[in-house]
Amino acid sequence: MPSIFFYISGHGFGHASRDIEVINTLGRAHPDLAIVVRTSVPRRLLDATIRVPVTIVEGPCDTGVVQIDSLRLDVAATIARAAEFYRTLDARADAEAEMLRRHDARLVVADAPPLACAAAARAGIPSAVLANFTWDWIYRGYAREVQSVPELIRAIRDAYGSAGAAWRLPMHGGFETFERILDIPFIARPGRADLTRDDIRRMLGVPDDRPLALLSFGGFGLSGLPFDTLDCLDEFAVVLAEPAPAIAGLPPSIAGIDERRLHANGLGYEDLVRAVDVVVTKPGYGIISDCIAGETAMLYTSRGRFLEYDVLVREMPRYLRCAFIGQEDLLAGRWRDALRHVMSVPSAPERARIDGATTVVRLIEAEIGTT
Repeated sequence: MPSIFFYISGHGFGHASRDIEVINTLGRAHPDLAIVVRTSVPRRLLDATIRVPVTIVEGPCDTGVVQIDSLRLDVAATIARAAEFYRTLDARADAEAEMLRRHDARLVVADAPPLACAAAARAGIPSAVLANFTWDWIYRGYAREVQSVPELIRAIRDAYGSAGAAWRLPMHGGFETFERILDIPFIARPGRADLTRDDIRRMLGVPDDRPLALLSFGGFGLSGLPFDTLDCLDEFAVVLAEPAPAIAGLPPSIAGIDERRLHANGLGYEDLVRAVDVVVTKPGYGIISDCIAGETAMLYTSRGRFLEYDVLVREMPRYLRCAFIGQEDLLAGRWRDALRHVMSVPSAPERARIDGATTVVRLIEAEIGTT
C-alpha cells in the first residue's frame, strides 16, 4: 500500500502536536492511505493523541537542542551532538531511503529533520518541510560554538536544499535554502466543540470559583517550583496535567490532573487549555497555537539562547493576550502581579486562521494525486 511518511523532530512537543493534527485530518479523509510516523517523540504522547491508524518507527531523526529543563539548555552539548549526528548523514540517509522504498512512500513530510529530505532525495521521492523554523537557522544562532564545525551548517542546508517545497508556518525563521515556499495558516487544535469551558472544568473537577492558571512546560518539565509558597493562591487556582508520578506529591492547593484521566474523559490537552484563563509557560509553537485556538491568555518566561524565542515574542501579541514574567519571579513564586496584569491585557488585534491542517492535507493530496 502506498504511504506518506512524517518525520517529526523529537525536540519538545510542538512539532508533534501540529503534525498529529495533520495526520488525524489526513487519516480521516483517506482511510486507505498508509501513514508512517518516524520520530523519537515519547510513545505515550503519540498513543494518546493519534486517532487514525498509523505505523510508528521509533528512533532519532534529528538532535534538536539539548535541554537541561524547559528553561535551560546546553549550547556546547547541542552543537557537539548535532555535529556527530550529521557527520554520518550520508549513511543515515541511505538507510532511511531503503525504508522509504520498502514502504512504497509517495511523499515525505519533514518537521523539520533535514535527514528526511536527504533520504527522500536518495529514494527519488518528493519531500516538503512543514515547520516554522529550520535547524540551520537555529544553529547559526550559536555562532561561536559552530565555528569549529562549519560543515554542520553546510550539511543541513544541503539536505534541506533537496526538498521540493517548504510549507512555512506563521512566526517563522530560516528558509533561505528553499526555492519554493508556501505560507500556511496556524495548525491548531481547536478542541471539542460540544463542550463549554464550564463543562470541561466540571469533568476534571478543577476549581470554578476563581481564575484558573495552567502550568505548562512541555516534555522537559520544570522542577523546583515553590508550590507551597505561591503568592497567588488566594486569588487564582493553579492546575497542571502530568503523568501520575509527577503529580503525586503536589500540595492540596494545586490541582493535579493525571494525563490518563484527561484522555479517559475524551479530552485533549487543548481542551484543558481552553478551560483555563491563563497558561503559564515558555513560548513555543504548540502552546501558542493552543492558546490562540482556545482564546486563552499566556504568561510566558524566557527560555535560554534559542532564536525562535525572539520571533515568537515579537509576533504572538498579534494573535493572543500575553505578558512576560521573569524567571526570577517565576521560580520564587511571585506570580500574583503578573497574573493580574495578563488578565487585564486587551484582546489581540488579529484573529488568526487556524485551519492549517486542512491546508496541508490539500497540499498532500495535490502532491500524490489524491482527492
